[in-house]
Amino acid sequence: MSHTSYSEIMISTNSALLVETEAGASQRSIDESARQSLENAIPRLLNKQHEKGYWCGELEGDSILQSEYILLKFIIDQEKDPCLPKIANYLRQQQRPEDGAWIQYPGSRPDLSATVKSYLALKLMGDEIDAPHMRKARELILSIGGAEHCNTYSKFYLAALGQMPWDSVPSVPPEMILSPKWLFFHIDKVSAWTRTMIMPFAIVSHFRPVRRLPDAMGIQELYANPDYYEKPFIGEYNRRWFTWKNFFLVTDKLIKLWQKSRLLPFRKMALKRIEKWILAHTNSDHADGAGAIFPPMVYNQIAFRCLGYDPQSPFLTEAARQLDRFMIEEGDTIRLQPCFSPVWDTGIALYALTAAGLDSNHPAIDQACDWLIKKECRHAGDWIANIREPIEPSGWFFEFNNAFYPDVDDTAMVTMALKQAKNGKTKKTLDRAMRWILALQNEDGGWAAFDRTKHRPLLEAIPFADHNAIQDPSCPDITGRVLECLGHHGFRCDHPMVQKAIRYLQTHQETEGCWFGRWGVNYIYGTWEVLCGLKNVRVNMQEDWIQKAGQWLNKIQKEDGSFGESANSYEDPSLKGKGPSTASQTAWGAMALMAIYGTEDPAVESAIQWLIDTQTESGSWNESFFTGTGFPRVFYLRYHLYCLYFPIMAIGRFVRERRQFVI
Repeated sequence: MSHTSYSEIMISTNSALLVETEAGASQRSIDESARQSLENAIPRLLNKQHEKGYWCGELEGDSILQSEYILLKFIIDQEKDPCLPKIANYLRQQQRPEDGAWIQYPGSRPDLSATVKSYLALKLMGDEIDAPHMRKARELILSIGGAEHCNTYSKFYLAALGQMPWDSVPSVPPEMILSPKWLFFHIDKVSAWTRTMIMPFAIVSHFRPVRRLPDAMGIQELYANPDYYEKPFIGEYNRRWFTWKNFFLVTDKLIKLWQKSRLLPFRKMALKRIEKWILAHTNSDHADGAGAIFPPMVYNQIAFRCLGYDPQSPFLTEAARQLDRFMIEEGDTIRLQPCFSPVWDTGIALYALTAAGLDSNHPAIDQACDWLIKKECRHAGDWIANIREPIEPSGWFFEFNNAFYPDVDDTAMVTMALKQAKNGKTKKTLDRAMRWILALQNEDGGWAAFDRTKHRPLLEAIPFADHNAIQDPSCPDITGRVLECLGHHGFRCDHPMVQKAIRYLQTHQETEGCWFGRWGVNYIYGTWEVLCGLKNVRVNMQEDWIQKAGQWLNKIQKEDGSFGESANSYEDPSLKGKGPSTASQTAWGAMALMAIYGTEDPAVESAIQWLIDTQTESGSWNESFFTGTGFPRVFYLRYHLYCLYFPIMAIGRFVRERRQFVI
């Protein structure tokens, strides 16, 4: 899209130009440089806007997207798919040459499950086991435990291809769909994404399909224990006699014995109920596939073939089409995204641009507002099962179409952006959305992503919970964003619901003064969200616990003014706030510092100056590291627009707030 320059925008929105102040040339220099940086960055972001009004940057995951797609095609007898050679080309490029590993993010430790799946996928595609890259991968796999130690959702693929006995895969009995809600395990008590994954998994767990491969295509060479196939195991017992992990491992064995007995009076009913659930949740009027995300789209294709669906049936044809939409083809490679992120990207882009002075008088902003208003979720999705009081459906989801799963984080971001855009068409929409957000506050005072929930750590001991996200409890980062959103709508720290949220944040502050980031990497992200939220509801930022957060930020800020943190901090808490510098994390750090100390603080100026100095000629910033989080310790994301709209947000906020110091 073609748009006017930032200078013209600022004039059209009556934004005063900064002039010299008594603070001298130094302040004048950074003010002018910051405005120039915005002039360069904003057109870059505007030009990425789709003609329909939204933004949708590439969402990059790791190698499992490519390897699992290839394995899927072999499981369902579609290995002649012409896309597979190009996908395999990209998968080879993703291998780390120094140790042969496929990894979760740049700088991570080797990922056993990812490396096993990539090795098998490439072997199926014809790579010789004696090729240097395959030999390196095999040696690495054996050195870190062997293929028998893969996680549940990797064992699923191996078992379906006859490379592992199904007894090695944790059971998901279909009867779970029939369980009463008072049981500790109920479908409404697990996270939204887990729901979409374990439903098809339960069908497959019943049928236990196997696509037989020639021995030469197998991966028995990847097992550290050569007898593993005859002596399968799900996980190792803890040394203590009773732990919940041991209890569930024994329970899984009993479930398998029960299933082999064929005494399953409710199995047919349960399978039918799950089939009906999946079909309802993939209704094209409400969702682009189950959950609109990669994993269930894959599992559903296998599960519904097990149920006897024709491969050419409308359901399976649409499931394949939705999955293939995630492909990005470049030259002789194809890579896949885990999902699309248009609502998230549009909400943040709009919030960033309005922070820099634009509003709905500008056509790009007005068009983005219109697109977001149309995307409001008016369907009563799964969230309604955990709401006691009647509430009118509202909220926004992450993807293009996922009406069963609007989420609090997107809804808070979108409502802030629409409010800040000063669009007169949004009042009823925003009022409805705010009521929906408030209804989803948890009893502990925090907010989770998709549901009103309780923290149930017992669920994490279930064998198939090793994706580290079986539940969706309150988290500080979303709670902080909700407070920031509430502040835009006139809520202050004396409001009872706000006070409850503040207490939650106080009790979840780390000893260093920071907060955990569930959806972004990591403590920098969480601390930024919390501090901006507290500031926006007018908490006294001089309070000791908040100043402690500022001291932590000052401690981790680098000498050049930047911030950086690796996802390694999820594995090793001693690495909180440590890692390569990135534009998005420096922007978060700058905004967090601004919330406490204001824009005149030297640390704030230093962070802003680093962003100014590292901006590229194109107006954007280079960022190759992953600063988004899917499942902590399991799956991470690189949002390709993070390096653009977060610096715009930080610098825009800096410029606007500095006006009170200038004439």
